[in-house]
Amino acid sequence: MLSKEVVKLLNSQIEKEMFSANLYLSMSSWCYENSFDGSGLFLFDHAEEESDHAKRIITYLNETDSHVELVKIDAPESKFTSLLDIFEKTYAHEKTITLSINELVDHMLEHKDYPTFNFLQWYVKEQHEEEALFRGIVDKVRLIGDNGNGLYLADQYIKNLALSRKK
Repeated sequence: MLSKEVVKLLNSQIEKEMFSANLYLSMSSWCYENSFDGSGLFLFDHAEEESDHAKRIITYLNETDSHVELVKIDAPESKFTSLLDIFEKTYAHEKTITLSINELVDHMLEHKDYPTFNFLQWYVKEQHEEEALFRGIVDKVRLIGDNGNGLYLADQYIKNLALSRKK
């Protein structure tokens, strides 16, 4: 069984992952409202991925005979100014999640909870991939341009990312 402190920290991470899912659903809806269907699809799929991250922690807590405490999730932002704004915010958000995961890993090492440390290594790798993915999208949107034709091309690029991740 895990220590009470570790259970509390993991439950807090579940909350962060579920907030991420809701944030990406909100961003997806904004994209669809503004005819960025490719980005809407990408973010909708990514919301499911974030929900899966939370479920993975829930499963770990269940497997260790620990208490899962699901809490109310704050409402995410719903008003955005542009496609670039959306993806700059996703990139910034992923960096905060990476920081949270790194703090969890540090805690496990400090308290010699090696099984949980090992469990969290999947998240360390995942966050590295997430940051690279969103940084790449921000770079492409900036490169292509945040205007008419450029926005269409950027949205198509993001749609192709969504479709390639489904394979």
